[in-house]
Amino acid sequence: MMQIRPVSDLRNKFTDIEKAVQSGDPVYLTKNGYGAMVVLSLDAYSRMTEPEEYIMDVADASASSTDKRLTHDEVFGSIRGKLNV
Repeated sequence: MMQIRPVSDLRNKFTDIEKAVQSGDPVYLTKNGYGAMVVLSLDAYSRMTEPEEYIMDVADASASSTDKRLTHDEVFGSIRGKLNV
């Protein structure tokens, strides 16, 4: 269940927020009625960022296996050419 709480609850009712995020649900915090931040458990955050972390690990391994480096224009020029932009 989605929870929206004032940011002051992070200080005043930390235990309630901790229980909510440990159950797997994010808690949306507001400041002056506007969205300010989202609190997630470490497990939920890891699941959310896992694909990007894997891609970065592959890119790091690829970069360490060669001395060749591409410029910004080489990378994005090639992509633009393929997209015909």
